[in-house]
Amino acid sequence: MTMLSLSSSPHNHNRRDTGQVMRLVCYATIPGILCNIWFFGFGILIQIVLAIITALITEGVISEIRKKKTERILKDYSAVLASLLLAISIPPLAPWWVIVIGTFFAIAIVKQLYGGLGYNMFNPAMAAYVMLLISFPVQMTSWLPPQSIAEQSYSLWDAVNTIMTGYTSTGFSVEQLKVGIDGTTMATPLDVVKTSLLQGYTVTEAQSHLIFDGQYGKGWFWVAMAYLIGGIFLVKSKVISWHIPGSMLTSAASLSLVFFLVDVDQYASPLFHLFSGSLIIGAFFIATDPVSASTTIKGRLIFGAAIGLWVIIIRNWGGYPDAIAFAVLIMNMAVPLIDYYTQPRTYGHKSKASKNQASKDA
Repeated sequence: MTMLSLSSSPHNHNRRDTGQVMRLVCYATIPGILCNIWFFGFGILIQIVLAIITALITEGVISEIRKKKTERILKDYSAVLASLLLAISIPPLAPWWVIVIGTFFAIAIVKQLYGGLGYNMFNPAMAAYVMLLISFPVQMTSWLPPQSIAEQSYSLWDAVNTIMTGYTSTGFSVEQLKVGIDGTTMATPLDVVKTSLLQGYTVTEAQSHLIFDGQYGKGWFWVAMAYLIGGIFLVKSKVISWHIPGSMLTSAASLSLVFFLVDVDQYASPLFHLFSGSLIIGAFFIATDPVSASTTIKGRLIFGAAIGLWVIIIRNWGGYPDAIAFAVLIMNMAVPLIDYYTQPRTYGHKSKASKNQASKDA
């Protein structure tokens, strides 16, 4: 007689363990990282290396202190992925201590303090990003112009020197590297539009800035497209489902379209919102975190759609131009409530009306 054994949920039909899933997500970021290097230089590589080293050391030390199976925990690659997502979210030439502090906070406080993988309420990378943004606003807003319009270019060795010491090998500071060929300090496309609107300019006038190529930021469009390719790979590989990224991008595009149709001078187009900043990265790589996101089908649709709405609301009226991190953390807090009200009915469930009818018939 054949014996059948039952295992507890979650039931993984594609036979991938946690480490394989995390590695696939890391691999999916490669097109975006390469595109980022092409347009914005080698700084992102140094940030990734520093982040991963810090994450592994932090995870390993805490696991030893907690007397957990350190090797097994490190091999699930969750710390590597969290640190990677944080590294690609901060300015490429931010000082080394920024990524070290942020990664330590993500792993030690947001993840391990809650009990480790599977117990953290908030997305570790986004919680760390918000902490860094609030604590070190100058360093976290020092974005570089694309290499094609930068007054000063820099090499891999310059990136190492700048991140470690604040200056390139030839003596240029981050502030000098931020200057474009027109002599003005560059910012992100979202920053430029937001600042221009506050100064009384229209969106069209803001997009005449040197950093724009049409309605898209130079380089930013292609970086977003590269991450979109990685995101589609994850959906096709069934590493993530389409529900969160699909509902998130749809709701963001829909709300921004409504505002755009109401006043084209004060509100940017849906395409601008989709391909400027980190909306694509957030939709496929951040909001889909299996631990801090909703677990039900309906819940994922609600979760993603609400993040998209928050992003557009904060971008238009909030103090931070990008808004992905804040939107994700807000909805992380709402996940227990969303899951509670979107749980599918169990097999054999009878509605209240059916129970009342059964009582009458009896």
